[in-house]
Amino acid sequence: MILFFGTRPGKKETKILSNVACPHCQQTDTLTVTCQPNYAHLFWIPIFTINNVQYAECSHCKRVYYKEEFTTEMERAL
Repeated sequence: MILFFGTRPGKKETKILSNVACPHCQQTDTLTVTCQPNYAHLFWIPIFTINNVQYAECSHCKRVYYKEEFTTEMERAL
């Protein structure tokens, strides 16, 4: 019997953080948070979530902030 088991990324979800300033350039309403889950699958059917990758990007200065670098203001806006 052959089993097809592996991992694959899920659908990306983006959210614009309103009234939140970028810690680097101090511009407001420029941060966009992207969340993408990674799934374990069996026969290309997602079974369970392995992890969620979250990061925020400023559209003004192009700085990227990973989940560990989020400020409390960014966490509250999510």
